[in-house]
Amino acid sequence: MTRDAPATVLRVTGLTKGFFGVPVLQDVALELRAGEVHGLVGENGAGKSTLMKLLAGVHQRDAGTVELDGRPVEFSHPTQAHVAGLSTVFQEFNLLPERTVAENVYLGREPRRGPLVDRRAMNAQTTELLAQLGIDSIRATAAVGTLSVAQQQIVEIAKAISYDARIISMDEPTAALAGAEVELLYGIVRRLKERGTAILYVSHRLKEIFDLCDTITVLKDGRVVDTRPSRELDDAALVRLMVGRPISAYFPDELPGTAPGEDLLEISGAGNEQLDSITLTLRGGEIVGLAGLQGSGRTELVEAVFGAQPFTRGRMRLDGTAYAPTSPRQAVKRRVALITEDRKAQGLSLNQSILDNALGVIRSVFPGRTAAARAATPGALASLEVAARDLDQEVQYLSGGNQQKVVLAKWLAIDPRVVLLDEPTRGIDVGAKVAVYRLMRQLAAEGKAILMVSSELPEVLGMSGRVLVMRDGRIAGELPAGATEEQVLQLATGARTGEAAS
Repeated sequence: MTRDAPATVLRVTGLTKGFFGVPVLQDVALELRAGEVHGLVGENGAGKSTLMKLLAGVHQRDAGTVELDGRPVEFSHPTQAHVAGLSTVFQEFNLLPERTVAENVYLGREPRRGPLVDRRAMNAQTTELLAQLGIDSIRATAAVGTLSVAQQQIVEIAKAISYDARIISMDEPTAALAGAEVELLYGIVRRLKERGTAILYVSHRLKEIFDLCDTITVLKDGRVVDTRPSRELDDAALVRLMVGRPISAYFPDELPGTAPGEDLLEISGAGNEQLDSITLTLRGGEIVGLAGLQGSGRTELVEAVFGAQPFTRGRMRLDGTAYAPTSPRQAVKRRVALITEDRKAQGLSLNQSILDNALGVIRSVFPGRTAAARAATPGALASLEVAARDLDQEVQYLSGGNQQKVVLAKWLAIDPRVVLLDEPTRGIDVGAKVAVYRLMRQLAAEGKAILMVSSELPEVLGMSGRVLVMRDGRIAGELPAGATEEQVLQLATGARTGEAAS
């Protein structure tokens, strides 16, 4: 190491971990330097989360060593890791919503004045921590439950640095954030870097990895494939390392013979409390993208079509006949499927088996078809390349990508005519994303109509034949295939130009 090279603050060698005799991490080596943002990438199931939990003291390693500042350490509890200067911000927040920001930041170690909690000091210290992150929009006395997801993420980071952390691990920190909120997180990461904090950054979003990370480590099947400076890699090279095979394009071409056919779903002048003047047509054999900023009404639109938040005015026609569902069950009976944004809360019964989840809709709405669906389920799951021990395995133990495939299998069992996809690739790895895209192309080739909501503009533009852009509960405009991200954003924000309108 040269005189000016940053010091190594964390060194991992030979790290190995298994569960129930199944190896999850094998001989992993990793180094973090002061002031470095180190990206950790890999497909779901590659071992990223297990590695982070070993470093955080949630799990104990089977073999290997972890050194902080050259000294071997072993944590049996996350508090020990915090005290040693290694903090982790997990994707699922560990916050108490009814307590204040300051109370969450200093939970269990509140500053005291004699026997009493010194709330003035605690609030002042929390305000200072937020100021160090460049944040003045969050009050130390605000209840965490009143904050946005992005603000709660900031509280987790403030809690991490309150331990004087020299190393912060971040697990998918932008998974639930909108565009402006992502930029806010970028700024925080850069400030931490300037302070000399080492950051281990896990994300499925390759743009973030290249925007923020100095070094990238790729995990595959529990082993380190490679560690390189980010400047030596590009998207294609990184994807090849992650999935073990080249992917010529993220977004597969339309299958031969695919073409827009008859009108399947027609909506005219529809609205409810969240939506107004919704008019659109979905044709069989096409994928239509639904873009817009967070809160623009995208999810509300697909939920209205699905009968979860029904339209109260206007009209809809499906397959040429009137369609006005007032419940999801009515929509399903007309063979309309909705793959929801939150697969864990709304799409799956996590403590039930893969088979029970895959048959959930059929059993509930079309019980007479259960036996046929049960016979077809193994083939359907195999075609989706679901990686699991067997059909009796509980869904909670699958990777995110495999969980999403089970959700898709559940809805494919009804042979839908219209498929509504709300953020279908959120939180899944590159390989699983490509599998979802291929399925979408196959469904379109079979003549189904697909309406896809996505916050990732490359995904919207790469998969859609047309793009509808929403703003303030209305459809602000429609763009053809080949439109640009700039045109979408112009409509989404209201900064419409002649080019975007054409």
